[in-house]
Amino acid sequence: MPSTPSSPATGARSTGPEPLPAHLRAAAAERALVMGVVNVTPDSFSDGGRWFEPGAAVAHGLRLLEEGADLLDVGGESTRPGADRVPVEEERRRVLPVVTELVRAGAVVSVDTTRSAVAADAVEAGAVLVNDVSGGLADPRMADVVAAAGVAYVAMHWRGHADVMDALATYDDVVTEVRDELARRLDDLVAAGVRPEQVVLDPGLGFAKRGSDNWPLLAHLDVLRGLGRPVLVGASRKRFLGHLLAGPDGVPAPPERRDAATAAISALAAAAGAWCVRVHDVAPTADAVRVAAAWTAGAHVRAGR
Repeated sequence: MPSTPSSPATGARSTGPEPLPAHLRAAAAERALVMGVVNVTPDSFSDGGRWFEPGAAVAHGLRLLEEGADLLDVGGESTRPGADRVPVEEERRRVLPVVTELVRAGAVVSVDTTRSAVAADAVEAGAVLVNDVSGGLADPRMADVVAAAGVAYVAMHWRGHADVMDALATYDDVVTEVRDELARRLDDLVAAGVRPEQVVLDPGLGFAKRGSDNWPLLAHLDVLRGLGRPVLVGASRKRFLGHLLAGPDGVPAPPERRDAATAAISALAAAAGAWCVRVHDVAPTADAVRVAAAWTAGAHVRAGR
């Protein structure tokens, strides 16, 4: 049976995983954090490889910090539907110089990888969080690396790699099934030596999910928070938003036209208690999470009368 930690109190905010820097945990006690995406790939669905060269990626990351990002997520392998895998050495070549330079510039850096070898090298270069879209399923050695390093770890709901995940999007009750599968991942990670305090959970919007599957997950973040760990939401520019915003001709809105909808989700997710939102366009979401925090605080004032 999946573990069932007691649910967090309604409206209570998680400060996030203990290994993160104190200033981030303090900020997370007040509002959702904002994770800025730094894609070091030539084939990203969202930005088409604009930041593929290390210098461009570092400059982009620094701009995201100026726009309000709390931490930066550096990834060297596209996880868009249908994407092919890249060799591990190529992923290292893309990621490590960018992680090193951003850490040197004072950024709090996450590495977006499913490979334990890349995670270990990035942590050695200064990354303090491993964001694994497979939740440890793609590489059985990932849990050992995370446990030994003691870093924060985002375990996303995952059923298969990008080239097969669309065929795995079958659910009777998507909220219950995602919750239970994440609970099993949490149990397995802890059994492998990862402390629960290191783990953040991610429902995996768009990964082995039909477009209509994503909305119940967003509307029921409380069910995922009931597992007792902070929740990260990554809706930014995803396909289900493109379909939602399709024009009269039925053509989905392109990724760059999905940022306003992303900011709306960021505000709603933050108000629902999400620990962090992962986005490509930082400035609108940095404003959105602060609006959500003020809104929530106002509700508590009224409730206390």
